[in-house]
Amino acid sequence: MNLRRYNIYFNTHTISGIIICAILYVIFFAGSFSFFKNEINAWQKNESDKGGTYRNVVFDHLLDSIGQIKELKGRDIAFYMQHNGHASYVNIGTSQDTIVVNKAKELAAKKELEAKKNKKANVEEGKKKKRGRGRRGAEDSMYFTYDLTTKKPSDYSDGYTMGEFLYRLHFLAPLNQIGINIGRPFGYTLAGLVSFIFLFALISGLMLHWDKIKSNFFVFRPGNKWKTVWTDMHTALGVIGFPYQFMYALTGIVLIVNSVLIIPFSKYLYDGKEDEVYAALGYNDNTKYTYLYEPLTITFNMGDFLDKLEKKWPNSHMNRIFIKNYGDKSMHVVALYDANIDKNFAGSGRLIYRVTDDKILFEKSAAENGSYLDYMKGFIYRLHLADFGGYPVKIIYFVLGIMGCFVIISGILIWLVARDKNNIPKRKRIFNFWAANVFMASCLTMFPVTAMTFIAVKLATKVDQPFIFHVYFYSWLALGVFYIIRRNIGKTNLETLLLGSILSLAVPIVNGIKTRNWIWETYRSGAKDILLVDLLWLCLGIIGLLIFKKMLHAAKKESKKNKKVARGDAKDSIDAETEKRENAPERSLPPKRAFSLKNKPATEI
Repeated sequence: MNLRRYNIYFNTHTISGIIICAILYVIFFAGSFSFFKNEINAWQKNESDKGGTYRNVVFDHLLDSIGQIKELKGRDIAFYMQHNGHASYVNIGTSQDTIVVNKAKELAAKKELEAKKNKKANVEEGKKKKRGRGRRGAEDSMYFTYDLTTKKPSDYSDGYTMGEFLYRLHFLAPLNQIGINIGRPFGYTLAGLVSFIFLFALISGLMLHWDKIKSNFFVFRPGNKWKTVWTDMHTALGVIGFPYQFMYALTGIVLIVNSVLIIPFSKYLYDGKEDEVYAALGYNDNTKYTYLYEPLTITFNMGDFLDKLEKKWPNSHMNRIFIKNYGDKSMHVVALYDANIDKNFAGSGRLIYRVTDDKILFEKSAAENGSYLDYMKGFIYRLHLADFGGYPVKIIYFVLGIMGCFVIISGILIWLVARDKNNIPKRKRIFNFWAANVFMASCLTMFPVTAMTFIAVKLATKVDQPFIFHVYFYSWLALGVFYIIRRNIGKTNLETLLLGSILSLAVPIVNGIKTRNWIWETYRSGAKDILLVDLLWLCLGIIGLLIFKKMLHAAKKESKKNKKVARGDAKDSIDAETEKRENAPERSLPPKRAFSLKNKPATEI
């Protein structure tokens, strides 16, 4: 490789990597845990999901219960099934019936008037509106989570879990709430931008090491100085994890930045109607049916409808259900199903049903005749979510994700050491150190903070979204600021690793004390999800302590070596000075001076 290409690849890789390293670390670290989102939720609630089933009649019970507190006539109702298949997000929109809308406005006005009379209640209501994913500005709508097995509803904020938090943190969703208005959710846009830059860093890094990829692939010298260890780790782990990281960068761009990519399509092909683009891609169904103001004359049982659909598509599972114009003669039901992975890796089905005359208007099976769009969407989602191979695939993804964190950390350290030289101006070296110091403190403190939050979640009597946010972000901020002020990257590395390892070992212990669900008990009862989370933290704690022991031993060894070299240099200097005085002539000559001219070697005079 010629020098010009090498410099282009090197600078592209270095600059792009250092710009996104801290945010990318957060994405990889939180994303690695989010593979076990359902298991973490079960662990937190101490309710193992052993594959329990529910009867579809539960949907009818849910609709009847909601109908007792809110008029459902003329509303669009959506059920978004969660990945475990036993819980659903329920979204109830505003009614198209003007009578229902006027009643809702009158009721909202009365509530607002009562709230104004009580200042404290008004403040609490204002705080509640700022939390979670509620539909702001739509007082008559509802959004909540419903467990189909236990028949327990919960507000999104009140039912918030560590699994949901880590899942949303890995695409920076919490940043959407900080109030930066760029026309799009700030957190999602930033995550997509980081994924895009990460793709450049990956490709330039591969090209940078291409000539020596074979010879350096098996090179790892843990006995050498730290810079060599970091370089070998960065190169070896980067090359091993390259396919995984490339896949994640690419699928992340597609999943996160699709809102940005859709803008030109919606503007030029769909007259600016983005909802129609998402509907065409199969993400939702925004079809509007004319509201007839005529009550439905037949009884619709959603449970019976879903039972028939399951018999029609036996190798599929429900993804989303949309009910249009509930209770009106124009009522339609749109069912979106996904094929079971063992039958069809990326198939999806769609059925449109008109209730008034019991007629199917459109039908496409999930297990057969998959379109190009179906396979592309399914392929991207399967690869990104790792939900196609059970626990073995999730564990492999988790290990590869943590390896990505090591690659990021070693890259920061290599960048710092390479620029901490005497020929670099002092102001630049100070800036480089502080940049690396902030990056390392921000990244490395995630390990103990995450373990500590798991413990806090298990010990707290009430856990909701504000609680998890406060514990995680405030402790992360405090610990990060402490190590930034500490200004010792070596101690930051060692101490966060030790603290995180100890807290990791404490997670299964605290869970056992609090719930009596010790590891052997969950193994005996078959609660594999709870057992997996405890074993995961146990393994992280043990491996962390072993790495800490090795690092501490290597640090002491290197410290002794440096002291020995320093003493040797001092002794040699004294001996040389003594010998020089003894052998010096009576009239000393002026010392020789060395200088170098431009484009010429050093010359002595």
